[in-house]
Amino acid sequence: LAIMQNLLKRLQKELLALQNDPPPGMTLNEKSVQNSITQWIVDMEGAPGTLYEGEKFQLLFKFSSRYPFDSPQVMFTGENIPVHPHVYSNGHICLSILTEDWSPALSVQSVCLSIISMLSSCKEKRRPPDNSFYVRTCNKNPKKTKWWYHGKQFEFVITF
Repeated sequence: LAIMQNLLKRLQKELLALQNDPPPGMTLNEKSVQNSITQWIVDMEGAPGTLYEGEKFQLLFKFSSRYPFDSPQVMFTGENIPVHPHVYSNGHICLSILTEDWSPALSVQSVCLSIISMLSSCKEKRRPPDNSFYVRTCNKNPKKTKWWYHGKQFEFVITF
């Protein structure tokens, strides 16, 4: 019970931070948190002067009972999934802070900023080279993918 209270306190604090001081181009989708505080949708707009300028995206955040010790499950959802070398067409995002580089000191804000930065620094809109294989074979939960990061390159290992 204490764990759940800590989780709720942390999520409420982060929810307020996101409402009061959202990262540029990001807004909490208020409707998404009415049903459950453990699942949020963040509306996102591509940053001005980038390849994604004027495009609208949605990020889905799901928090387990182990949050913040366990990273949230984060993926793009909805009609428009950005075409990006680290974003699969099913919305899964290859970003190390969502898996092995996660730390409880990070927050929804820092994840949002990392995703904005990842999209903003993109030089060419294209899917990851293994997109179709990955989308066919991956788990619905992107956290179940074992990513290998090497510099700007990454690979995944299918785990069943």
